[in-house]
Amino acid sequence: MQNVYVIGVGMIRFGKYLDGSVRGMAQDALNATLTDAALGIEDLQAAYVANSFWGMFSNQHAIRGEVMLWDSGLKGIPVVNCENACAGGSTAFHLGYTAILSGIYDVVLALGSEKISNRNKALSLSAYATCMDVENFEKHISMLMDLNKILNFKLPEGETPPGEGRSIFMDAYAMGARWHMKKYGSTKKQLAVICSKNHLHGSLNPYSQFQEAMTVDEVMNARPVTYPLTVPMCAPVGDGAAAAILCSEKYLRKLKSARPVRIRASVLGSATHRDLEGEDIGERLSKKAYEIAGLGPQDIDLAELHDATSYGELHQFECMGFCAPGEGGPFAESGATTLGGKLPVNTSGGLECKGHPIGASGLSQIHEVVTQLRDEAGKRQVDGARIALTENGGGNLGVEEASMTIHIFEKV
Repeated sequence: MQNVYVIGVGMIRFGKYLDGSVRGMAQDALNATLTDAALGIEDLQAAYVANSFWGMFSNQHAIRGEVMLWDSGLKGIPVVNCENACAGGSTAFHLGYTAILSGIYDVVLALGSEKISNRNKALSLSAYATCMDVENFEKHISMLMDLNKILNFKLPEGETPPGEGRSIFMDAYAMGARWHMKKYGSTKKQLAVICSKNHLHGSLNPYSQFQEAMTVDEVMNARPVTYPLTVPMCAPVGDGAAAAILCSEKYLRKLKSARPVRIRASVLGSATHRDLEGEDIGERLSKKAYEIAGLGPQDIDLAELHDATSYGELHQFECMGFCAPGEGGPFAESGATTLGGKLPVNTSGGLECKGHPIGASGLSQIHEVVTQLRDEAGKRQVDGARIALTENGGGNLGVEEASMTIHIFEKV
């Protein structure tokens, strides 16, 4: 099996660009990526493009990738449109990887661009519900409510019931957090430790939407969303674009100034009909990724995990095998996941600080780990990093992510 490499990454700083456009952000990310790879637009043989909400906001429901790239001069090559909710960008990357692995192409583009912010905030928040089974939406919500009843979780004294102005995914994550708290004794403070750590990392990342550090107490005392989550513990609505260029080993030999990173594993999977006690999608796919890479969780030097909320990160500590089930909270409190710790996680600041523009988020994770493995991360550089992992979940079906990718990368 031939090796596949990342030879270029690029992104724009995520944020709220009310007057920006999907294609404009895509062009900026593409230009940055081509510059990073020292390639021209004419060198690309195929493009895999991720976007979820352009149709909802601007009525561009079809040929999104072709439209997005039309003004770039990239014409005539295959363009594959990829929609996979929050995992869209990393799914585009997976498709590019498999195309090169099969020998069809030697150099391809993976691109994600998403605009979610809107002056009508309710419209932005309602878009997230389309990442669930819309036809059976009420049934799904009833299932979540029934799970809450089964948990019989009592709000601690002084805590408030859910507030307004949140996406339905915050309720799903909060339900998972309450289940974890009841089963394992994890705490709101442990979630705040994770969030505070991400704000520290985000303060060092020029691409992060939020660049201010927060103490654990500031996170704990922030405005509640739905217990145990406060506002800083939840990824903000954001816009942005990110991209990567992948190539074959044969193509890499032609390049004189490349800074390649090898892809050791690329895994894509979907949800199963399980209950809260069943094997999680992250557990299933991480085992597969480790097997393909010939590595284990003990070999990972840094990771970017899908922290749409702080609980999402805690949950994935355990699913990736970085600690035992139920030990995610103490693992965070130990300092292991902070820069300088045993296994720094979300050195970018994570989605909580960097922002979460759906179709671009997975590629922004890849941007971060490639930057780290090239020793180009500046103040947030992980010393001696050789192996990195990204985990990117998308949508929700049943009690887990509808889709997920896991990638493992190696320094060359």
